[in-house]
Amino acid sequence: MNKIQMVDLKGQYTQIKDVINASIQEVMETTAFINGPKVQEFQKNLEAYLGVKHVIPCANGTDALQIAMMGLGLKPGDEVITADFTFAATVEVIALLQLTPVLVDVNEDDFNINIEAIKKAITPKTKAIVPVHLFGQCANMEAVMEIAKAHNLYVIEDNAQAIGANYTYKNGKKVKAGTIGDVGATSFFPSKNLGCYGDGGAIFTNDDDLAHTLRGIVNHGMYERYHHDVVGVNSRLDSIQAAVLDAKLPHLDTYNKARQNAAKKYNLAFKDVKNIKTPKTVRNCDDICDICDCHVFHQYTLQLKGIDRDALVKHLGEKSIPCGVYYPIPLHKQKAYSDERYNEEDFAVTNKLAKEVISLPMHTELDNEQIDYITSTIINFING
Repeated sequence: MNKIQMVDLKGQYTQIKDVINASIQEVMETTAFINGPKVQEFQKNLEAYLGVKHVIPCANGTDALQIAMMGLGLKPGDEVITADFTFAATVEVIALLQLTPVLVDVNEDDFNINIEAIKKAITPKTKAIVPVHLFGQCANMEAVMEIAKAHNLYVIEDNAQAIGANYTYKNGKKVKAGTIGDVGATSFFPSKNLGCYGDGGAIFTNDDDLAHTLRGIVNHGMYERYHHDVVGVNSRLDSIQAAVLDAKLPHLDTYNKARQNAAKKYNLAFKDVKNIKTPKTVRNCDDICDICDCHVFHQYTLQLKGIDRDALVKHLGEKSIPCGVYYPIPLHKQKAYSDERYNEEDFAVTNKLAKEVISLPMHTELDNEQIDYITSTIINFING
């Protein structure tokens, strides 16, 4: 059996090595390292894949969120509602811009932002909602957009973990994650479903005026060299990373399908294990034999019921099985983002999840032998 990796980047690279190497070599020979043709090619190809009018590449996913908020003209003191159960980058950029983060609880079943909690958190100072499409599937965007419309709020989708996922409306219409709100942001960190070989990110929007503003912000506020029309930052996707991403983009649906197939196998193995709760997909996709395209499984995250997680993590390590805890500390309990306004009873689900969740290896190269070994090791541990 091959060594189990949490994310097998080398195995994925090996499959498309010739294409990747040729794409990088092309950049090296042209020496167009910043804003070169490869960046424009990737931008256009990603726009076509997502079905969105504008993709603005940038340096990383955190920048993508920050630039999106800058482009919307949010002002210091404006309140921005987002999920308590996610990576810190989402709230980090809110605080960096001197906006006021308002953290709310999530759903236990799908880990995404709770709609009733959003409604409860809205005040006259609220200007935006940032739903995070956690672990690979969308938040309830129809409900989020209804709330936003009713209260005249912006919606910024944090799509760092769900690129390629589809969101299905109640009428059956499907759109890609990250293209529903006023603006979407994603990360191309190497471990993402579409990852480069360094840092990278992008912003999506169908708003022509906003896209124009964002393109200036990412490049020092310039549309014409040395003419700074808006306050900007230096956040550009370099051409080598764009070349890697453009080579991998045609494989994204295949990569996501491989993740879905791995999730099916995990689900089947854990089907009758009463101490384990497997991930829930949100739209009639609960049949373990028919996981649909709404979830692309950036992470495969279990909830452990009455199981000593620390002991399990230790046991898995002894058996050479990597795992992760995403996330062990809720954002409202982090020193940097604590706020006396918060009441613990408002974060009952997040506090519970932080104690129960564990993420298993999930990537495109997982094979049956590895999954069998992982699942049998966990089941044997539980059964003593």
